[in-house]
Amino acid sequence: MSDNKNLTPEQLASFVIEFFQNSMPFNRALGFQIESLEDHEVQIRMPWNNMLMGNPVHKILHGGATASILDTVGSVVALMYGIKQLKPEEVEDFKNTLANNGTIDMRVDYLRPGKGEEFIATASVIRRGRKVAVCRMELHNEKGQHIASGTGTYLVG
Repeated sequence: MSDNKNLTPEQLASFVIEFFQNSMPFNRALGFQIESLEDHEVQIRMPWNNMLMGNPVHKILHGGATASILDTVGSVVALMYGIKQLKPEEVEDFKNTLANNGTIDMRVDYLRPGKGEEFIATASVIRRGRKVAVCRMELHNEKGQHIASGTGTYLVG
């Protein structure tokens, strides 16, 4: 992304999605497809991949893959929520802090076995301050079955 001082919040949001989806090798390995929805909401789709199987007897998604998609959707939605709140003169400064953002803490509740052909993660911001955001994340399969929930705390400023 150029160092254009006239960067818009929409351009910054597109940059964040592009970065998380295409610049992070781990996210690419998991097959994440990040979609921006209305009002800077985010969902991540992950197709079934036999390499992500945690239980080969029952063909169940590994818990680490579940935690990874929840963590990523929480991170992205926390950033998108912050971008949505920016004034035009704050966009460039926010962009310059992106490299310092990260997960502070995360909890995952595994509700049922991760069975499915596709997994869809969504998240919402519970509370966001100037430096920290707390998000609630959910993972469902393509049939709408609720696989896992999570709560994450993210450094965002």
